[in-house]
Amino acid sequence: MSLASALNTTKATLSNNAVQSGVVSNNISNASSADYNRRTAITTTNASTGATVVKIERTEDAALLKQTLSATSDDAGKQTFLDGMNSLSVVLGGEEYTAAPATYLSTLQNALQTYAASPSDVTLASAVVSASADVANALNTSTQSVQALRADADTEIATTVSKLNQLLSDFETANNAVKLATSSGGDPNNALDQREGLLKQISEIVGVSSSVRSNNDMVLYTSDGTTLFETTPRKVSFDAVAAYDASSTGNSIYIDGVAVKSGEGSNTNAKGSLPALLQLRDQVYPNYQSQLDEIARGLMGAFAETDTGGNAIAGLFTTSDGSEVDFETPELVSGLAGLITVSADAKASPVKLRDGSIAGDSPNTDGSTGYSDLLYKYAAALNTQIEFDPNAGISTNVTLLSFATDSAGWAEEYRSNATTAAESTSAMLTKAKESYSNSTGVNLDEELIQMLDIEQSYKAAAKLMSTIDELLKTLMEAAN
Repeated sequence: MSLASALNTTKATLSNNAVQSGVVSNNISNASSADYNRRTAITTTNASTGATVVKIERTEDAALLKQTLSATSDDAGKQTFLDGMNSLSVVLGGEEYTAAPATYLSTLQNALQTYAASPSDVTLASAVVSASADVANALNTSTQSVQALRADADTEIATTVSKLNQLLSDFETANNAVKLATSSGGDPNNALDQREGLLKQISEIVGVSSSVRSNNDMVLYTSDGTTLFETTPRKVSFDAVAAYDASSTGNSIYIDGVAVKSGEGSNTNAKGSLPALLQLRDQVYPNYQSQLDEIARGLMGAFAETDTGGNAIAGLFTTSDGSEVDFETPELVSGLAGLITVSADAKASPVKLRDGSIAGDSPNTDGSTGYSDLLYKYAAALNTQIEFDPNAGISTNVTLLSFATDSAGWAEEYRSNATTAAESTSAMLTKAKESYSNSTGVNLDEELIQMLDIEQSYKAAAKLMSTIDELLKTLMEAAN
């Protein structure tokens, strides 16, 4: 080997060491970043200088990235749905169901049976009316809370849609940077990291799939096949509703003019948080509201009185706005649980409940203080099978007490299934992230080993450079 050739090789080696050291240092400094993929200095060999760095390569694993994005969407949907079910559980009073209508109905039945045994006791009559007011208040409060949950979900949808639009705008910037660097022969790696990080955030909101075109240009689709991004972001639109009541219908979310589908099932199949929020707002919460309305209708029927024509009319329980309700037909009366209240006449004179004269024609024609037939009838009515609207989503031919208990059980079953599903997807996401990190992330042990190799290479190059220097000095001395 000539001195010139040795000198060129040494210079190339030192140059390679400088580049490789920079790459390793960059890897180590970004080891804790979840959105950083390991870089590797790729070298090639030529006859004149030996090994030469030709490019800095970013470690990628398309299969594991796809799996991670899918796991992220699944888990985001499940966790959002579980949060919503936990909020509904609070409306019920937690695991003890302290605020559930079934709890207050049971108390009312006990008060009725006690009063029926001593129908002349005015104090017991007042206790029944008070227990009845507690039932009505529970239905009123639950209705307000459920509609507040729907409004909160609607607000969160609006916030999330705004975030998604911003993420897509940022994704466009990163994607353009990737395309420019790729087409011009520059280094697109940092832009690729940024784009991938944005893609992960987008997958938390909606399920996504991607394809890569020439110049590393990426196109995004939702899990339903709707175009989310192609060269430019597609518009994601949503009109929020200021307030909700039982008859309110929330607006749809549109991506590129296509409505986003809501999740389905107690272990929701929602991909991302948006479909899960839609399911809570438009399915779960309204379904529970329907159950509350049916409980209210059943209550009015159980305590109905009879007018002079023999027709059933509202007695102990009526509506706060004075509206008439067909409580005998097994058909939903939207918002009834928010309107039901105890008759003012019953509050003013509790013994009217015993006599059936709150609003109807009293069957206690003798005015006997020992009359208890109606009280026993009311108590029995709570345990008498009646028809319920199947649109409420639970039992259709059961007692009122059983229906109220089934309603709480329905909510608990949904929450239990959601909890199990969320635990499963959380474990899957952790595993997917770990696998992807192991494949593409920075391993400090490997980087330190690489740094030692670079150090040894530098020492060898430095030694060779020193030898060349001595040879040149000897040659110059000989020439003189």
